[in-house]
Formats: sequence, C-alpha cells, structure tokens
Amino acid sequence: MAMYDELPVYKATYDLLLAIFKFTASFAKEYKYTVGESLKKETIDLLTLIYRANTRHDKAETLQTAREQIEVIRLMIRLMKDMRQITLPQFVQVNQTVENVSKQLNGWQKASKL
Repeated sequence: MAMYDELPVYKATYDLLLAIFKFTASFAKEYKYTVGESLKKETIDLLTLIYRANTRHDKAETLQTAREQIEVIRLMIRLMKDMRQITLPQFVQVNQTVENVSKQLNGWQKASKL
C-alpha cells in the first residue's frame, strides 16, 4: 500500500489546499471568516478522507464521502468567483485542480469496486 502522502490524489488535494490558503487571504472580511474558513476546513477534511480511504480495506463509503466533499468545495469556489473574491484566472486554475481531484476520486472509487 502506498503511503497516503505519495498518492497523486493526496498531492493534488494538498496543492488545492495551498491555493485556497493563498487566495482566501485576499477575500473581503465578510467572506474571509465565513466561506474562506469553510473552504479551508472542507479541504483539510478531504485530505483526512483520502488518508482514511487509503488505510481501509472497504473504501467505498469513505470515497463516496470524499466525492461529496469535493463537490462542496467546487460550489464554494464558484460562489467566491461569482461574488468577485476570486479572479477568473484564479478560478480557472483552481477549478482545474478541483477537476483533477474529482476525476482521481472517481477512478479510485471505480477501481475499489472491482
């Protein structure tokens, strides 16, 4: 079993967390302590789920929860773009990372059902 921190999905999610910490720093006060903190927490929770899925024999439920988590993160990022807290280039870049994580979780979930 690969170390969880060597998994491509873990690395991509960690990169997502770094990006979120960077762009939430410039959020307006009303968003920084609400959506900004939620985004950080949801992404840290996602990293925890990836760790758990990697250590469990039955991964299905944990991976399903992780897939739901990435959709919540995607929604909040989109909301912050629409509220003009994230520039379009930032949005495009972070959304590519979100999509990458989502595809990897999807693939992992399918492979674990085999």
